[in-house]
Amino acid sequence: MSSVTRLFDYIKKDLPTAGRELLLAKRDTHGWKKYKKSEIIELVDSLSKAILSKGLQKGDRIALMSGNRPEWNIIDFACNQIGIALVPLYPTLSAQDLSYIINDADVKLIFVSNQELTDKVNNVLQQNQLTIDIYTFDQLTGFKNYNELVEEGKEQTIDLVPYNEAVRPDDLLTLIYTSGTTGKPKGVCLTHHNIISNVEACTHLLTDDITKALSFLPLCHIFERMVVYLYMSKGVHIYYAENLDNIVVDINEVKPQVFTTVPRVLEKVYDKVVEKGKTLTGIKKALFFWAVNLGHEYKEPLSNSAFYNFKLAIARKLIFSKWQEALGGNIRFIISGGAALQERLARVFWAAGINVLEGYGLTETSPVIAVNSWDPKDVKFGSVGRVLKNLDVKIAEDGEILVKGPSISAGYYKNEEATKESIDEQHYFHTGDIGELTPDGFLRITDRKKEMFKTAGGKYVAPQVLENKMMESTLIAQVMVIGENQRFPSALIVPAFDELEKYCKFKGIPYESKEKIIETPQILEKYQQEINKANANFGHWEQIKKFVLLPTEWTIDSGELTPKLSLKRKVILQKFETTIKGIYAE
Repeated sequence: MSSVTRLFDYIKKDLPTAGRELLLAKRDTHGWKKYKKSEIIELVDSLSKAILSKGLQKGDRIALMSGNRPEWNIIDFACNQIGIALVPLYPTLSAQDLSYIINDADVKLIFVSNQELTDKVNNVLQQNQLTIDIYTFDQLTGFKNYNELVEEGKEQTIDLVPYNEAVRPDDLLTLIYTSGTTGKPKGVCLTHHNIISNVEACTHLLTDDITKALSFLPLCHIFERMVVYLYMSKGVHIYYAENLDNIVVDINEVKPQVFTTVPRVLEKVYDKVVEKGKTLTGIKKALFFWAVNLGHEYKEPLSNSAFYNFKLAIARKLIFSKWQEALGGNIRFIISGGAALQERLARVFWAAGINVLEGYGLTETSPVIAVNSWDPKDVKFGSVGRVLKNLDVKIAEDGEILVKGPSISAGYYKNEEATKESIDEQHYFHTGDIGELTPDGFLRITDRKKEMFKTAGGKYVAPQVLENKMMESTLIAQVMVIGENQRFPSALIVPAFDELEKYCKFKGIPYESKEKIIETPQILEKYQQEINKANANFGHWEQIKKFVLLPTEWTIDSGELTPKLSLKRKVILQKFETTIKGIYAE
């Protein structure tokens, strides 16, 4: 691995990958279209030459808006091997943020995948009177195509070796604009060295027998992008699912050994499995829930008793083997990031033989700071794992997690003020997260520093801890705890309406509409019971005293969620200001 100093070395150098060669695949009309290493390098080189022939040079920026597909990597390497920084654009960006990023980054050229996204980008360019060439992956009327650029490049006689040699490890590789929960997006500067150092620090996660991965989390987010580089470094074959619509079919066709996900996906998988269990009858139903309850009691692998392991072996053979089959039958582990994973889910999936490795990081840290391992000695439930060996983490006096090391960004693009706020004079990056290091070296996250609030009584409340506990209820889809400067904490709750409808049917409660059901006394009483259950382990000042049920789900498109599915708390507070005033009016 020491021979890798620039990102394109992963495809240009021969690395020890257990005899495997780079392979990327995407679904097309004839099944899976596969790109071998030689074809990838040819496409990358042709694109690099075409880009140079357009007058672009080292230090320029090219933007890319697309779902996951091999072309994403091809554009990435075509840019980074000639010193051009890639600016990934989330497909869900608002027109306002999209306009800001294109202008702020001084983008010279844009690649876009399909008609919908091309129209979105083109409208922004026209509204801002910007003349930037758009190249599309799909064949679209009125737009230049990516393949035309490839063909143009094949005709060029440019020698790429001098351009490769001019790229240094500390050159800007990518500008990733974080959506954040407030204010304008900030461009995080990441170098080749930043990301390569993170890949190398995570190589222990992939053993030589891991050969196939499925990728569906957005490549425009550094979490998935870094993991894909990690796969490449080990010769793991990568199959791309462009969206979640076909994910079950994709998993069962590809039969991956590993994939990354966010906790929300695992929550939905678990809820669907449990829902199927509820439809069983007699001994089958009893066995199913015996196994699930046993799974929730699962401790770290080396801490379970011999009798527990005997029962677990039965549960795995009779029940949990079917969970594994539903995920293709070959899953070795799943890497979870982006948000806090419910501890009970980690326990039950591990019990089922599906090891979920929870990790933690930020865009500014390239991204991984800590991660649990598949190694039985190297996992702790309720933690985000051990800190990577090449990083220095310390806990500030106020509990904030500070981190220093080679994967930490040098700062924000053209934003010295924000850089100084985040990186102190000792070069520690201030994560904004509150946490603690356990005596045996595991990191726990307790809340976001900026999201903690004080009640009118001067008591601190950590909303995420409460929210995660409430999300254990199958009847709650989304929740936000509020109460800053108020007498007590309250909650805005979006019910899991599919589950609620089933509950109503079971109880014989009429279900006419979402708007009416959330005002039904029996339903309000049921949710009060769910909250009482969640409140049980919290101090009196932290407990949820009141709640409101909302009829509409929070989404990225409607502005309440970031692309990572995090709550935009400020936006939600503003949208529901009248509702919140009503809660505290009495």
